[in-house]
Amino acid sequence: MANHSQFGFQDASSPIMEELVEFHDHALMVALAICSLVLYLLTLMLMEKLSSNTVDAQEVELIWTILPAIVLILLALPSLQILYMMDEIDEPDLTLKAIGHQWYWSYEYTDLKDLTFDSYMIPTAELPPGHFRLLEVDHRVVVPMESPIRIIVTADDVLHSWAVPSLGVKTDAIPGRLNQTSFITARPGIFYGQCSEICGANHSYMPIVVESTPLAHFESWSTLLSS
Repeated sequence: MANHSQFGFQDASSPIMEELVEFHDHALMVALAICSLVLYLLTLMLMEKLSSNTVDAQEVELIWTILPAIVLILLALPSLQILYMMDEIDEPDLTLKAIGHQWYWSYEYTDLKDLTFDSYMIPTAELPPGHFRLLEVDHRVVVPMESPIRIIVTADDVLHSWAVPSLGVKTDAIPGRLNQTSFITARPGIFYGQCSEICGANHSYMPIVVESTPLAHFESWSTLLSS
């Protein structure tokens, strides 16, 4: 999760988030190169006297026409690749349905029998020591580690958004519509998120907690909850 005074992204916990962080760094390097070149040319123009070469230069015009096209290609190709990776859902090991309410989440494990629960934020007065205020819930979403997970997101009343930054997941929950996305947790851990769509007075009080565990632990947990 994020720390105080943190300027960068949260630590990536899924392959998609790793790709997003790498693309962010790539785009920043391209922007840095453009800014450095423009600053150099501006400094050069201010310090040098104008000549006919700066007024009529076919080579320069050709360069500043072709160069932006090359820059756009360098940004577009990896961006399109990540978009296709995020959109592709191929034979998931587990399907999870998340339903947004005012102001809590309901979860259904559609591949498992009778495994549904509501997830409410734990009030500050009842929060156990060592847990995070406004982020901890009474029932976490438990998923098996290193397994493709498909999540179907919808809402029961108003617009919500199911978002977990460290997993690179953010999907709108729209009443009467099913949106889907997928993720793979690369390591065991607990990952925190929140509703990212302004959905009413208690919008900031419907957190999301995803717990990634080994497959054996997930099977034990699901069996216990289903019984």
